[in-house]
Amino acid sequence: MSHGKIKAAIIGPGNIGMDLMYKIRTRSRFMQLDLVTGIMESKGIALAREEGFDVSTEGIQAVLARPDIKIVFDATLASAHQAHAPLLKAAGKKAIDLTPAAVGKYVVPTVNMEQNLDADNINLITCGGQATIPIVYAISRAAEITYAEIVATIASKSAGIGTRESIDEFTQTTARGLCEVGRARRSKAIILLNPAEPPMIMNNTIYCTVKDADEGAVTRSVLEAVEKVKKYVPGYRLKIPPIFEGDRVTVMVEVEGAGDYLPKYSGNLDIETSAAVAVAERIAERLLASGAGEAV
Repeated sequence: MSHGKIKAAIIGPGNIGMDLMYKIRTRSRFMQLDLVTGIMESKGIALAREEGFDVSTEGIQAVLARPDIKIVFDATLASAHQAHAPLLKAAGKKAIDLTPAAVGKYVVPTVNMEQNLDADNINLITCGGQATIPIVYAISRAAEITYAEIVATIASKSAGIGTRESIDEFTQTTARGLCEVGRARRSKAIILLNPAEPPMIMNNTIYCTVKDADEGAVTRSVLEAVEKVKKYVPGYRLKIPPIFEGDRVTVMVEVEGAGDYLPKYSGNLDIETSAAVAVAERIAERLLASGAGEAV
């Protein structure tokens, strides 16, 4: 393996971008964050500058001007990533999409990351998808799922402009991910913003209609899935283990953030950024091993 790290950039210096910035700096073995870029001076740009990173207000153009940057995290809006995706692909950069744009391969680290590491664009689906698809997939390993429905409830304070402007994309992309990655035949996704004070941590309820379920096998599979997610999201917890009522299985998981930049109640954002770093780390590791990336 080559020595050094693969250079990376973040587009979008909002809450998600800043949490990514701290996670990459403190957790990454194979990446070096070299650029944080937005379209105007902002709190995030100022913070990244104070932390010693190169910054720009030229948006994606700043990334395209840097051939040495190989991995790009897009933490903007679904509409923005629709425009960014073809530009990043043409420039030969690996895009890690943290918006619900649904352009690239749908990836959940514990389910299908290894099969999709060669993709030029990886979509992290949504926070609700990252929290619930591992459970739906776990159930599908022990029973056929004819229908899956998830309800993701997050603190209103942890839903920024990007989340609020992409609610429709959130529900559509999450539902699609429940089928494409979670292996449900049909699905539905709901997101609720709870204004309670103090803010609640993220809660996710998963309902699955199943055929020929082996209750013991389903429970074991769910417990195994939770432990796998906890390896990169320590605040991921099983709140209610599988409950069986006829042909329906109900599970509830909660997500507490790590507090790297965001408040701990922002588990919805934390699970998305944690998944992004987990996937990008494997990509960077492979680039270094193959010599395909320029190490620093």
